[in-house]
Amino acid sequence: MDGLLINTEDIYTIVTNEVLAEYGKGTLTWDLKIQLQGLPGAQAARKVLDYFQLPLTMEEFESKVIELQYKKWPTCTFLPGALELIQYLHTKKIPIALCTSSAKHKFQGKTDHLRHGFDLFDVIITGDDPRIPQGRGKPFPDIWQLGLKELNAKLEASIHPTECIIFEDGLPGVTSAKAAGAYVIWIPHPEALEFLGNTDAVLDGKGELLGSLTHFDKEKFGI
Repeated sequence: MDGLLINTEDIYTIVTNEVLAEYGKGTLTWDLKIQLQGLPGAQAARKVLDYFQLPLTMEEFESKVIELQYKKWPTCTFLPGALELIQYLHTKKIPIALCTSSAKHKFQGKTDHLRHGFDLFDVIITGDDPRIPQGRGKPFPDIWQLGLKELNAKLEASIHPTECIIFEDGLPGVTSAKAAGAYVIWIPHPEALEFLGNTDAVLDGKGELLGSLTHFDKEKFGI
């Protein structure tokens, strides 16, 4: 969701930089940012605290960023091509699940004003779902496996992972999508590209890299 469907990755960066500035700790740059994308909130926060040696407890840091985030969530918008793709897949009755590392309360804060898009998903799994074992967030495949299980149960279907496309923007998400056995459409943030290394090697023939969701070729996949 974040950075793939809506522009909340940019908001995360802005908020983190505001907290870092308060302690004279510089700015969050993409060489570190790519390590945070797709991680459960607590893991990402711990990386920031350790990297910048912030004089805060996890609870203090989370409190500061959450207060700033909730002021900004109502301003987030769909990224180019995202709403159109969701609507298209829904119209074509193609099963779609949203699997986000965001906790449920953050998901709601980010999407309450965007329900016209997010209400079209057949299944929504958030990162704090108790069925995901502790420590098994992305890059592990558990969240995708749960999303597919719920799709099959709700639709009384038997969709196999190899029949699925997973859309991702972050490196941990791409790793988890490959581990789940799906084909990956990787759409990284433009500013992240120079830090991703050999993207072909990362995908390993199990997906493709695009510059935007607007470039997704539906005909190629028969949809």
